[in-house]
Amino acid sequence: MVFPLNFLANAELAAESPGFLRDSFLGWFTNSILVTAIVLGVIVWVVRSCTRNMQVIPGRGQNFLEAIVEGFYGSVESILGHKMTVKAFPLLASLFLFICMADWSGLFPGVGSIGWFHTHNGETEFTPLLRGTTADLNMTLALTAVSMTLWFYWTMQVTGPVAFIKELFGVKGGMTGPILLFLVPLFLFIGVLEVVSILVRPISLSFRLYGNVSAGENLMSTMINIGNLLHTPQWLSNILSVIVPIPFYFLEILVGFLQAMIFTVLMIVYIQLSTVHEDGSH
Repeated sequence: MVFPLNFLANAELAAESPGFLRDSFLGWFTNSILVTAIVLGVIVWVVRSCTRNMQVIPGRGQNFLEAIVEGFYGSVESILGHKMTVKAFPLLASLFLFICMADWSGLFPGVGSIGWFHTHNGETEFTPLLRGTTADLNMTLALTAVSMTLWFYWTMQVTGPVAFIKELFGVKGGMTGPILLFLVPLFLFIGVLEVVSILVRPISLSFRLYGNVSAGENLMSTMINIGNLLHTPQWLSNILSVIVPIPFYFLEILVGFLQAMIFTVLMIVYIQLSTVHEDGSH
């Protein structure tokens, strides 16, 4: 195991399995899955620590967690209404917390920089022990698949397939008479565009998250190695590798939070657009 001087992700974009696991039945266990397990463990530990001794007059941990949950719940309810919020809030809150923590996981020292060198096809390769969770396209695709599957289920549950198709392709505004000869083809065309936009949603959700996190890792790796890239003396490179990345750390913390918020808000909007007719007063 080696510990390179740069202490942030500097690995291939694809998640990798340790060399000693690649040819075994555990070949599916990648470094990003390991970080995912760690992130989930941290979230569960924090939540359990804050709610282990629930009291009428909450302590600091319980009060902090309740403030986050109640604030987020109120925001979602103001958009989706009470009925859909009860159904969708567990998914939405889990998405936001997990994606935010997963985005930040790539910023911890050692993630992407601690691992093994090994020889593969005559070339020396480095396999990191830890890999940022959302820097793995498999993870962002899985998050999107789960989210869109539940979106489709709730949409069919609320509107039904007939009403859903009618909403996509039907003429809006209650128009009648000869004008329908012009409006029907128009709304059919708009419906086709809407179907295309729905099919594109999983791609845009997953690739937006993956692209931003991966770009952030590459940016941080470049800033850490800026001295070597500029061919400065070693002593100056060491100083630059510590000072230059500092503002970018704060930038990536903000980007990680915003990407979690964007993913969650888009899911809220998708659910609201397809179920608003059931709870139209909201």
